Amino acid sequence: MNREQLFNQIKKKRSFLCVGLDTDILKIPAFLKDTSDPLFAFNKEIIDATHDLCVAYKPNLAFYESLGVKGWEALEKTVNYIRQVDPEIFIIADAKRGDIGNTSNLYARAFFDHMDFDAVTVAPYMGEDSVKPFMTYHDKWVILLALTSNKGAFDFQFLKDEKSGDLLFESVLKTSQNWGDTNNMMYVVGATKAEKLEDIRTIVPDHFLLVPGVGAQGGSLEEVAKYGMNDHCGLLVNSSRQIIYASDGEDFAGKARNEALNVQVDMEELLLEAELL
Repeated sequence: MNREQLFNQIKKKRSFLCVGLDTDILKIPAFLKDTSDPLFAFNKEIIDATHDLCVAYKPNLAFYESLGVKGWEALEKTVNYIRQVDPEIFIIADAKRGDIGNTSNLYARAFFDHMDFDAVTVAPYMGEDSVKPFMTYHDKWVILLALTSNKGAFDFQFLKDEKSGDLLFESVLKTSQNWGDTNNMMYVVGATKAEKLEDIRTIVPDHFLLVPGVGAQGGSLEEVAKYGMNDHCGLLVNSSRQIIYASDGEDFAGKARNEALNVQVDMEELLLEAELL
């Protein structure tokens, strides 16, 4: 899926919502834990309830890897089911990989050849050769960590280069533009750092941004849209806990749909205000 196709999905669904499938075996409704594959049973209900309201899903791999082989099987079944229900939805492997070139090549093969993800999150610390292998796949995306929403972001991401005057996350944005383009590279920018989006847009005006932190983490959708939206929308705003854990009862899927619908309605209004619909 290229940039134009992704924007077309946003216009079609009147939404730039990404639902995070951070499916924790300890948090899913108790009655699902007796099924043969609790994570997939939960995900299936969430997908059925929300796929018409979102343009992307983002499984966080830690929740699946923690269960070993059964977790990987649930993840693969989840990706396959999304493809079956809505083949045009954008699927992100939130894996935060990044290693020497030959190892990154194997990670890319796992996510793009074997599991049919559209994108994978990648840490930029090891530089260009750790990122490039993910970009050899046609219509696949790297989502590079730039400015994250966690408290520890201040440990390194705001360090200033005395020579250039750039903060570290700004150096990541500037340098990485030589590695890819607007059709194969996005950036992670946390919603809790929304005040920085205006500055980020001066560096990467045309790239898509994956924005976590809206909802349970306290980020403001309105501020993200105000400072981060461009003429292709340019945003995938992720919400995980607020949607998928809206209820821990048998009504969990319906409650998740209600939460997703509330976000989609707000997003539609923001898209209309920006004259993108």
